[in-house]
Amino acid sequence: MSDAAAEAIRIAADAVGALVGRSTEPIARAIDLILSSTGRVTVTGLGKSGLVGAKIAATLSSTGTPAAFVHAADALHGDAGFVQDGDVVIAISNSGETAEVCRFVELVQPGARVIAITGCGGGSTLARLADVSIDAGVERECDPNDQAPTASTTVTLVLGDALAVGLLSARGFTREDFKKRHPGGALGTR
Repeated sequence: MSDAAAEAIRIAADAVGALVGRSTEPIARAIDLILSSTGRVTVTGLGKSGLVGAKIAATLSSTGTPAAFVHAADALHGDAGFVQDGDVVIAISNSGETAEVCRFVELVQPGARVIAITGCGGGSTLARLADVSIDAGVERECDPNDQAPTASTTVTLVLGDALAVGLLSARGFTREDFKKRHPGGALGTR
């Protein structure tokens, strides 16, 4: 394994490990917000954040929280209509300033509640627009130039999984419930 690859693994592991010391209060608030909503969950993002968001939506859906992914750019061309009053939007942007994501959030408010996952704490536009903001900040990305979305997307993915696990636990989601939603493949067989 090259030195750069080994270093990338170390940086990503450190970024995930740093989550252990953070307050879980924003995640608990996000879980409560979703549990108290009367609608669906929509996850949105752009670029690599969007790809991670699609996975988060899929995990939520397969673990008892109906969710769909709406690409932030598509939302600005009609797909924002998917979000209705009473829904929850999970908006992902590392900078918290992604124009399409912020505009999508503005379009669905005040009827929908918003959970932001950002890498910049509470100081961004997206964090200020959100009802709950979850910190996905990392010390650095894995690449030598500290630019490619790597550690930040890994941390976002872990936070999305934590949210899904918290929700499935709160709902009392069982192995049998999982099998109903995932009957195919090795997971369905187990």
